[in-house]
Amino acid sequence: MFKRVLLKLSGEFLAGASGFGISPEEGSALARRIVTALEGTDVELAVVIGGGNLWRGARNGQGMDPATADYIGMLGTVMNAMALQDAMESAGRPTRVMTAIQMHAVAEPYVRRRAMRHLEKGRVVILGGGNGAPFFTTDTTSTLRALELGADVVLMAKNKVDGVYDSDPRKNPDAVLLRDLTHLEVVERRLEVMDATALTLCMDRGLPIVVFDLFQEGNLERLFRGERVGTLIQS
Repeated sequence: MFKRVLLKLSGEFLAGASGFGISPEEGSALARRIVTALEGTDVELAVVIGGGNLWRGARNGQGMDPATADYIGMLGTVMNAMALQDAMESAGRPTRVMTAIQMHAVAEPYVRRRAMRHLEKGRVVILGGGNGAPFFTTDTTSTLRALELGADVVLMAKNKVDGVYDSDPRKNPDAVLLRDLTHLEVVERRLEVMDATALTLCMDRGLPIVVFDLFQEGNLERLFRGERVGTLIQS
């Protein structure tokens, strides 16, 4: 059973049908799903949320300096973190937004020990601003923060994808769901779980990863209770 968990969310989870922007309705539904799953557990939860619903450097930043495009994307993750904080607190769960890019008027600066203290007090810590440097993905930020905060696992939330398959299930109807993998198997089979830097960090430090469908009813509750859901990747 996991005690401290890092949940990696896609920014698109906050978007409406258009896949762009922030939908208050989608944010509220996402927050209620997380808050409900936490009820009655002792799980300490940190969340890293992406910014793809607002900005994608590779697409939106064409013709820009790559570092500048990445910084804009990091600011987008802070906007998403603030929206998720508002929705979660409306659902009754105390939270703190912490960001690697200092902006004292809207969020606390990320300080490892302060973040751990918030977790110990039962607050959900939502981490924005990436890791403060360009050229790193949200996957890598999730792994770094999980290791820093002493998380037991990284939960990679997906939408309508219930784990890791041996091929793309959207293209291959015979694709097989893989319930158990090692980090090395993911590398050798070139399975698309997370970027190479993040996966290597998890492998080097023995950090487990669970890939699961967040929107399948009850999945997050089951994970917080220590049940098997989706694909488990471990050493």
